[in-house]
Amino acid sequence: MLESRSSTQMLAYLCGPIEFAQEGGRYWRRKLAPFLDEQLGHRVYDPAEDERKNLSDEEAVNFREWKKTDLDRFRRVIRKIIAFDLDLIENHADYLICYWDSGGAQSGGTSAELTVAHRKGIPVYLVTPLPIEQISGWMLGCSDQVFASVEQLKEFLAVRFAREKRRTSGRIDRTRC
Repeated sequence: MLESRSSTQMLAYLCGPIEFAQEGGRYWRRKLAPFLDEQLGHRVYDPAEDERKNLSDEEAVNFREWKKTDLDRFRRVIRKIIAFDLDLIENHADYLICYWDSGGAQSGGTSAELTVAHRKGIPVYLVTPLPIEQISGWMLGCSDQVFASVEQLKEFLAVRFAREKRRTSGRIDRTRC
């Protein structure tokens, strides 16, 4: 869930496959989120942890079953989730971190989220253990930086945002990197 803190803190949106991903795409997010919060002082939005989003109790409990039993109802709920996530990216995220591995082949939302961020000028940091030639040109085109591991990303972010903190004398500059 998005934790409410000072609006001057940057917000990282953790993007990547959920529905068909191993462990619902939670593992890499749970490893990275403490670093972003504790080391960088950034807020984190993890859509894999926030299954409730803007859904009613009934929708949150039943929407996955509706995919098999009531497609129209399922689509209405998914459209709420899509609107919620894309609104968060368009209006609140300072940067996106996307993890993409071979389990992402069935993902639909990840490319859409990267595209929205790219069009809004929001930096996209893509982490993938896959060879570059196996990554969609669309995803690469939407990405500002590509990393082979989460550790490489952490090193980059530590330098990138340490420099930002020094430049703004303790105040986070909300301009895009």
